[in-house]
Amino acid sequence: MVLAHVSDAWTQAGDRERPLYMVTVFVSGLAAPLFLFLAGLTLSMAAARRAMGMGHTGAAWLAFQRGAQVFGLAFLFRLQSQVLGWGAWINFLKVDILNVMGVAMMATALLWRVSESRIVRIGWLAAATIAVAMTTPLVREAGLLALLPDPIEAYLRPVAGRTNFALFPWAGFVLAGGIAGELVDAARSRLQERRLQQGLAIGGLAGIGLGYLASFQPSLYPVANFWTSSPTFFFIRLGICTAMLPIARGVDHFHGFMRAGFPRLFSIDTPGRVTATLGRSSLFVYWVHVEMVYGVLGRPLRRALPLEAALTATLVLCLLLYVLVRWKDRLMTGVTLTGPLRIFAPVLK
Repeated sequence: MVLAHVSDAWTQAGDRERPLYMVTVFVSGLAAPLFLFLAGLTLSMAAARRAMGMGHTGAAWLAFQRGAQVFGLAFLFRLQSQVLGWGAWINFLKVDILNVMGVAMMATALLWRVSESRIVRIGWLAAATIAVAMTTPLVREAGLLALLPDPIEAYLRPVAGRTNFALFPWAGFVLAGGIAGELVDAARSRLQERRLQQGLAIGGLAGIGLGYLASFQPSLYPVANFWTSSPTFFFIRLGICTAMLPIARGVDHFHGFMRAGFPRLFSIDTPGRVTATLGRSSLFVYWVHVEMVYGVLGRPLRRALPLEAALTATLVLCLLLYVLVRWKDRLMTGVTLTGPLRIFAPVLK
């Protein structure tokens, strides 16, 4: 996520045609699908755990509220950007990733509420994921949507100057993450977890492979752009997101093994734990670093750095963000956000 924004904002124009920059764009382009996928995963996992103590309906309602919080935060984030000088006030209504995440989380919570049966919930989430992916090219070309007010249409498909992310297809990653969260929560024993991780790896690689092969076949749609609206590219990226889960679990196991074997060399801040610390505060990291990169602080570096310098700046910024996250965690220890401040819970807690 940091790589995507730093390389986009700070890399000088002359380096943007280099093969290394193209690789950087592809790799950093995985940040948005993963960000949304993990939002759905943590939403359904948290709901499943809460349901054991407060009942299915109460857990679903809290999950819906969390989605509404994120949706509200999208406007607070945009308001902050406008106050700090990001351009015309019409940008306040621009649809960005937090808008899509909030709406998709609320939709995921509603589907999760449908049944207390895990199998049924997975079925509904899978159907919704497939529907979003497969109808995206049709939504992009639907003439009737032009009758909607621009701020509403911008949520469904890109509208020039009003859309960075649209629900079609991006909401599909949140819905699919909800499926992954159900599967992770269901694996309670070591054997079940091992089988789950193997299944996720196989499923993820299958999605990548089948999507790649399908990309060479004639399109089912009159108009479809592979890089923006095609279901094939959606399922390739979804396969990558899925395959990243067992990879992340492997990093965690390696971290635990090294800490147990070499406790003096591998403390709590070794790379595996650093990644986890940043990941648990991903919304805080997003909120802070976007302003650093695109706002007043980053303005002197706008399109000014060679690509190698921009990549180095990415690492430096990640280290700074890690320090800020640790400071934030210490500051918020034992703090309960109440009243209007509860809206900041997804960012600060």
